[in-house]
Amino acid sequence: STYENGDALIANEIVQKADIIFGVGGGRACDTCKYVANEMDKPLFVFPTVGSNCASVTAICVMYHSDGSFRDYYYPKLAEHTFINTKIIADSPYELLWAGIGDALSKECEAVFSSKEDELSHTPLMGVQLSKICTEPLLAYGKDALQACKEKKVTNALEQVVLDIIVSTGLVSNMTTQMPDYYYNSSLAHCVYYGSTVTEAGHKHLHGEIVALGVLCLLTYDGKLDERDRIMQFNKEIGLPICFDEIGIKEDEFDVMVEKAITSTEWKFRPKDVTREKFMQCMIEQNKVGRAFRAE
Repeated sequence: STYENGDALIANEIVQKADIIFGVGGGRACDTCKYVANEMDKPLFVFPTVGSNCASVTAICVMYHSDGSFRDYYYPKLAEHTFINTKIIADSPYELLWAGIGDALSKECEAVFSSKEDELSHTPLMGVQLSKICTEPLLAYGKDALQACKEKKVTNALEQVVLDIIVSTGLVSNMTTQMPDYYYNSSLAHCVYYGSTVTEAGHKHLHGEIVALGVLCLLTYDGKLDERDRIMQFNKEIGLPICFDEIGIKEDEFDVMVEKAITSTEWKFRPKDVTREKFMQCMIEQNKVGRAFRAE
């Protein structure tokens, strides 16, 4: 999802003549179509084919540079409707649902953490409260959903996880984002991800895979160690990373990660107690804890 790709579609005569834009595919395809539809003021209908993200439901696009590094956010209108076919998602790559679980694990802890110092008005308050139903279905149904995806079967577990990843987290995103007034949609877990996009190994791993590790870093930072350990156990069981060794990022790259992270919207709207030094320290601490946990 780059502005260049979107602008190329906007310049396409076929797209210019279209009455409706259909966004079909994964998160980056959906985000590109959201950008195009918004810029061209055309109706948009979205058809997610994977359960890896909430892009099909949200009013935010994650935009990248052509080299794959994070660029910025773009804020389009919402799609007229999102169509979810779990038969299609059950037939999608296992790794994308796996990464989607990792991404969705961030929603509750990031919304609660980023809003903790503020007196919330009705809509963001509702969004933060809704975020609190996003974690448990993933922990309860995640393993069974992944097995169903592996077997290409639609099951209750798969449906619960897909609805959590696409709908629940998407609604939270919409309720907790009102630029430039407030942004509680994501926080330090995504700072870890955006930092990883400038490392040597970061591009070899999926967005949600790295965010899942970022969740552990955030919970370490916030001192919620029991919750961190519970999610770390879950990550270990389904193969999501619990230390940076598992995604090929070295601690001597943490400096460049922090430099990238502090350019993000998440950093701008961080709680006041968050500093560069403390952010780096939570990554170092989680790397240490994760290494020990993996060795058990």
